[in-house]
Amino acid sequence: MEMKNFRVLFFALLLLASPLLQVARCQSDSETGVAETEGGDLGIVGEDAQDFGDGTFSPAPGVDTVCIFPKNSARVVAAGEETELLVGMKNDGESSVNVIAIQASVHLPFDHSLLVQNLTGQAFNNATVPVSAQATFPYIFAVSKFLQPGTFDLVGSIVYEVDQHPYQSTFYNGTIEVVESGGFISIESVFLVTLGIALLVLFGLWIHGQVKQLSKKTKKAPKVEVGTGTTDASMDEWLQGTAYTQSLSSKSKKKK
Repeated sequence: MEMKNFRVLFFALLLLASPLLQVARCQSDSETGVAETEGGDLGIVGEDAQDFGDGTFSPAPGVDTVCIFPKNSARVVAAGEETELLVGMKNDGESSVNVIAIQASVHLPFDHSLLVQNLTGQAFNNATVPVSAQATFPYIFAVSKFLQPGTFDLVGSIVYEVDQHPYQSTFYNGTIEVVESGGFISIESVFLVTLGIALLVLFGLWIHGQVKQLSKKTKKAPKVEVGTGTTDASMDEWLQGTAYTQSLSSKSKKKK
């Protein structure tokens, strides 16, 4: 009976906690969807705007790019918080470079074909790098706050034009370490802690029930009573006139 109650309580707890996981998954999907939509709107704002969100172009000759994390040399990214990196461009070509946008995405480290998140793109207006010049462009991004901690690959590229021809250079293709934000407690963490506490409570109740059953069995042990040697009146009547009663009467006369 105790085991049956234990199973009923356990399944009831899982049914009550399942909506929390559904909320976390739905919020994670919606967050990813928003990031993908924002990441697609790249290009010049104004007349003759072009969208380079889905295009892949080759780098222009004589254009070199570099990337640094100015405040984060370890490349540790807190989920849900903004991280800044700087993209440096050097133009050793024969024409000026018109920078269009910076875009980035997060992938699984063992397979880049598995996209984790498209990050928000940063568009630029009238950003030009003259010949034999250098320029630095800031890029601020934030991975989803629902992204699980771990190692991921960040791929960042800068889209630009040279003589009205689009080009694209990858300024970073390496790993980043995603960690939980210091002030953020995930719903899954709360669920796991709650589930662990509930399991401990249920286990304690089960142990209490087992001890209670053992104590009941001990109380039901047969008791041995020692008689006082008294005889029943009906037994005396049945034994009247027999040798047993006669011996008893003779013994009593001798004592007198």
